[in-house]
Amino acid sequence: MKRTKIVNLLQSKTPIDHVLIKGWVRTRRDSKSFSFIEVNDGSCLKNIQIISDNTLENYKNITSLSTGSAVSVSGKLAESQGSGQKWELIAETVEILSVAPETYPLQKKRHTDEFLRTIAHLRPRTNKYGATFRIRSELSYAIHKFFRDKGFKYIHSPVITGSDCEGAGEMFRVTTLALDNLPFKDGKTDFAEDFFGKEVNLTVSGQLSAEMFALALGDVYTFGPTFRAEDSHTSRHVAEFWMVEPEMAFCDLKGNMNLAEEMIKFLTGFVLEECKEDIELFAKYVDKKLIKTLDNVATSDFKRLPYTSAVEILKKSGKKFEYDIEFGKDLQTEHERYLTEQHFKKPLIVYDYPTTIKPFYMRLNDDHQTVAAMDVLVPRIGEIIGGSQREERLEVLENRMDEMDLPKENYWWYLDSRRFGSVEHSGFGLGFERLLMLITGISNIRDVIPFPRTPSSIEF
Repeated sequence: MKRTKIVNLLQSKTPIDHVLIKGWVRTRRDSKSFSFIEVNDGSCLKNIQIISDNTLENYKNITSLSTGSAVSVSGKLAESQGSGQKWELIAETVEILSVAPETYPLQKKRHTDEFLRTIAHLRPRTNKYGATFRIRSELSYAIHKFFRDKGFKYIHSPVITGSDCEGAGEMFRVTTLALDNLPFKDGKTDFAEDFFGKEVNLTVSGQLSAEMFALALGDVYTFGPTFRAEDSHTSRHVAEFWMVEPEMAFCDLKGNMNLAEEMIKFLTGFVLEECKEDIELFAKYVDKKLIKTLDNVATSDFKRLPYTSAVEILKKSGKKFEYDIEFGKDLQTEHERYLTEQHFKKPLIVYDYPTTIKPFYMRLNDDHQTVAAMDVLVPRIGEIIGGSQREERLEVLENRMDEMDLPKENYWWYLDSRRFGSVEHSGFGLGFERLLMLITGISNIRDVIPFPRTPSSIEF
């Protein structure tokens, strides 16, 4: 008999005579002649109740089943005689696949997020984290659907790279050299003897590669892991995270902002429609205002204002911020949240940032003080998207690289794209984990990624 997922059984319109399910025991209680077993297989939030009576051959073993044990149950799907569920499974056979010992760490009580991070390999079995990672899966699908429906091509950008997209230098080194016997030349490590013959790192962005394909295929996107060797212990940073990065040829900053707003609205609406049960869990136990926040994001017209206006609003707010705000300083999370949650009370897009706080590839505006950059800010999170119109003029791009002391020989291929058929083009990066924080109400990025990588922590 073929196994049926519990989510499909719970959605059944009629009783079913012959059913096979497999899953893990969440709870069990006994009466005089029956044992009631709650089983979950991870396909949905709800358990299915198994009714096993004392006529079953292995009933004695069934009554010793503990939380976390695995079972295979065949029987009849019938309307429940109790309250709280529509269906229950009348067991004909209960095969015990494994029995969890008393040391099983996930008992029926609620556990703290801090504790569950220490057992990240087991936390998907809890209601909260099972829901989190089901939503993560659905959002991944929704991202691909959004871009495919718009005719974008999916590009696999390299994880190993010889260039630094952001110019920040906070990158993980990739090497085959023996660290206890490094070759030196002129007092520096001689990477000519390394696998690639030069200094190589893990990527912080797939953008530069995506630009090359946008200038050939038109509209493309990448969706994959990126890495930042930033010694940060905040609730917003991890060393390995996922980015969604679309690039569009023949697209200016306005078109870029339009796509970013449309995508955020689509993804938020998709989850509200397709993940109702899991979202309700977070609305009940994590953030009481979650549904209201998500409805606001999905239906609002995002406010758009230049960086200079945002700075003026913050300076005139009368609010005491931890970080001072002046022209030329980047907006901090507290500033972004004030603008979205208190001043405008909805998402907004801030654009035209000072050149001094943005990377080399962003298009220089006519004032020579700002670049055609934009950040999408949302309630609770702050910045969730950063993007720009790219600098398509070769001479201007080279001057910007000189100003930032970037070695042009490492970007010869990137500069070639400006020599041969350069056109205006734009793109942005969406932090996938920050999107999940917005969608679930979870406040720590470590809790929306399966196995978080943070400074001094790589246990799993």
